[in-house]
Amino acid sequence: MNQTENLPRRIAIQGYSGCFHEQAALTFYEKFDGSRPSIVECATFDDLYRSLDAGKSDALVMAIENTVSGGLLPNFELLRKYNVKIKGEVFLRIQQNLMALPGQKIEDIKEVRTHYMAINQTRQFFQSYPWIRLVESEDTAKSAADVAGQKLMGVGAVASLLAADRYGLEVLKEGIETYKQNFTRFLILDDGITVPKDRVNKVSMCFTLPHKAGSLAQVLTILSFYDMNLTRIQSLPIPGRTWQYFFYADIKFDNYLRYSQAISAVRPLMEDLNILGEYEAAL
Repeated sequence: MNQTENLPRRIAIQGYSGCFHEQAALTFYEKFDGSRPSIVECATFDDLYRSLDAGKSDALVMAIENTVSGGLLPNFELLRKYNVKIKGEVFLRIQQNLMALPGQKIEDIKEVRTHYMAINQTRQFFQSYPWIRLVESEDTAKSAADVAGQKLMGVGAVASLLAADRYGLEVLKEGIETYKQNFTRFLILDDGITVPKDRVNKVSMCFTLPHKAGSLAQVLTILSFYDMNLTRIQSLPIPGRTWQYFFYADIKFDNYLRYSQAISAVRPLMEDLNILGEYEAAL
């Protein structure tokens, strides 16, 4: 890969400073070119693209699926709607941590604030502390920021270690999530990155098919013939077209020429094909 600019990129993330999206961005760009990007906080996933369109950011990082909760379906639609190509991916293990202002013990904590997904991921841990009330908030990192900024004694937050460090909180217990093999896959959408073809071994695409029996099976058979490894396929309804679907697929391969041949072979069978990105797989 090579990047046309040496200056740190302005990367839009969904969430607040210290969140897992920022952690994913830092992880990718440190490995990519050793840089530390400037983070642009956005309230929603739609705002990521608005930030890009408004010139407030150069690229964006967006979660697309989680090994526990599955795919973030609205984000697949964003990939199709906006013409920003995927240039990389990050698989980040989601470790949830209980934190509070320094000098306190778990026994001192009466309330814990965090995002509803983090509550679901840590509920089993808190069963051992029945006096702690779990309060839903809009973001894990913002919960940590609020505890620190408002100097809330007796109130904890569940967030990343990055958030604890960022806001000067003391970690009372690390890794309190129920499922330790909890990974989120983040996509890097950055038009400033060019991925050489000899490094490309994964593609994300969206396509539609004629509404007739066997159309998807025919496509999958051809992809298999060309040694394409289908790692994910997701269908979403096409608005206004009853029982017809967009198919989102991730495919890994070892040979770019074979991949090109496979695409040429299946394209005539599709009503529409949108290559969302060709990039180097993280795993």
